[in-house]
Amino acid sequence: MLVQFGKANWIAKAHQQPDKVRMVLDKIRTDGLQPTIKAVFNKLDQPLPLGYCNVGQVLKVGAGVTSFVTGDRVVSNGRHAEVVSVPVNLCARVPDSVSDDEAALTVLGAIALQGIRLAQPTLGEAVVVTGLGLIGLITVQLLRAHGCRVLGLDLNAEKLTLARQFGAEVVDLGAGGDPFAVAHRFSRGRGVDAVIITASTKSSEPVHQAALMCRKRGRIVLVGVAGLELSRADFFEKELTFQVSCSYGPGRYDPSYEEKGNDYPVGFVRWTEQRNFEAVLDMMADRRLDLKPLVSHRFPINEAEKAYDLVGGGRASLGILLEYPQDEKSALAIRRQTVELRPLSTVAPAVGRASVAFIGAGNYAASVLIPAFKATGARLKTVASSGGVSGLHAGRKFGFEATTTDTAAVLSDADVNTVVITTRHDSHARLVCEALRAGKHVFVEKPLALRMEELAEIDAAYGQGRAMLMVGFNRRFAPQVKKIKELLQVVSGPKAFVMTVNAGGIPANHWTQDREVGGGRIVGEACHFIDLLRFLAGASIESHTSVEMTGSTGDTVTISLCFSDGSIGTVHYFANGNKSFPKEKLEVFSGGRILQLDNFRMLTGFGWPGFRKMNLWRQDKGQRACAAAFVQAVNAGGGAPIPLDEIRESSRVSIEVATALRG
Repeated sequence: MLVQFGKANWIAKAHQQPDKVRMVLDKIRTDGLQPTIKAVFNKLDQPLPLGYCNVGQVLKVGAGVTSFVTGDRVVSNGRHAEVVSVPVNLCARVPDSVSDDEAALTVLGAIALQGIRLAQPTLGEAVVVTGLGLIGLITVQLLRAHGCRVLGLDLNAEKLTLARQFGAEVVDLGAGGDPFAVAHRFSRGRGVDAVIITASTKSSEPVHQAALMCRKRGRIVLVGVAGLELSRADFFEKELTFQVSCSYGPGRYDPSYEEKGNDYPVGFVRWTEQRNFEAVLDMMADRRLDLKPLVSHRFPINEAEKAYDLVGGGRASLGILLEYPQDEKSALAIRRQTVELRPLSTVAPAVGRASVAFIGAGNYAASVLIPAFKATGARLKTVASSGGVSGLHAGRKFGFEATTTDTAAVLSDADVNTVVITTRHDSHARLVCEALRAGKHVFVEKPLALRMEELAEIDAAYGQGRAMLMVGFNRRFAPQVKKIKELLQVVSGPKAFVMTVNAGGIPANHWTQDREVGGGRIVGEACHFIDLLRFLAGASIESHTSVEMTGSTGDTVTISLCFSDGSIGTVHYFANGNKSFPKEKLEVFSGGRILQLDNFRMLTGFGWPGFRKMNLWRQDKGQRACAAAFVQAVNAGGGAPIPLDEIRESSRVSIEVATALRG
């Protein structure tokens, strides 16, 4: 599915994702056509790492992991890569009697097993499996081991032969076989007890067919992909049940289970993802599940493209194995690799200019920050990413000299004098401290830190050297904000600010909402607007209060700020609005005059002598100007574009607001 999506043109991609098309139309209305097109193509340009089935040896275990040790042979749902980092609940130890070839198919086996668990077959029941591909043939074997009578349907004669070898009766749909007549006879005229659909088709026929084959109160489970134009009569008359299976078991898509390793109590959830892995491996170990006949092809990893051509082409295939070289690399050498992308002879000397390394190569880095730093003329030395794929893509696209998975090597590189940190929020403070101690200038995408103690650690690290520290508070550098600042210079007396942010909803289980990882949306994003008002007021924040809407997840909040010069400011950060409304609107009241900034595109003055409006053809939130100011300061050896005490103040207030809201 991913291969076909990747090969499709952008019109075909739009047809496959109508919900994303609606989001694009909303963004055009609020942000304009050009920035929307740029954002869409940047998103489509991002590579998608493939695969979720592998077997290998444990190189290292994380803190608190007791169920695995270094050297264990395990299966996991990690990507196709020489080294993967996988949460503990998504791995299972491989029995000695199970080969690597078989074990590599464990996760697919768990998908089949979960579909069977939802169908709830009992000993002796008649079950139809529609679609005898890899998962379908595993389903046949597992049902037979469960004591069920199985009827398999497919168009391919070779797959039907395998199903027959596994003990199923079959119907050759390609030769005109009548599934209804055979199912009637197979069920002794009663109708089959259950149908498990493991086919992949856009047609709704498999579901209709399943309904006709079932007995009264039969069960239908969709494991594969099929059209869902259901006939009410099919289900009403027989009181059939229909269920879609979600991957490989309870815990799937639950961040608490998958990412944080919080297992479900076995007394209440007997079969989780991990326990389904174990059950499949147990079935392999005692030979009730034989996957060796299902391996149809194998390729070395450097020929993986041929494997995907086979998957996406018309040739028949089942299990395709990708094999990695078994050379004697050390574990450290495997985990940390650097790829040179440009010959040193083509690299201009970096004397007197910023030589930049990026740590993190996610969507925002690749779409906004890296292009902004490239436009400054800085030397793009290295891009580091934990997974490797995004770093390699960014390195090639933007002309970095090297890409690496070894962050320590970046910080120790004498040719790097500047580090840009764009990783997840929980790593910001640690990486800032490490980079400062290494003597590097640091540009960190907001937030600077998640906790007060981290701010103290950064202060200590900053005091050890002469490096510059900058946070990506880019809205200060937007051209219209600069104009507002200029206009306010001639007005005496305090000012009043109203900042309205139509932030939009984010699921409560998104990483940005996690206090330990993302810090929550106030620390993670609302800090931008606290800093913006701090900048425009030109005075320190003396006090603040905040109130949260009942029932929100800390992201529908009003923050009130009082400044030392008597100015006041309010940040309305709301997640309960509509995306067709502009995301950011600022109103400034001062000396009988008003300024209104609408989504960083239109600035309007009311009562300002000599100023009425400043409109832009395209939205400009100041990201490029922010990067340019920082690089210029590095090159010139001057002071930071944002005073450190203001960075510290905006960060501190954001943390204090979030802490107060949490109670």
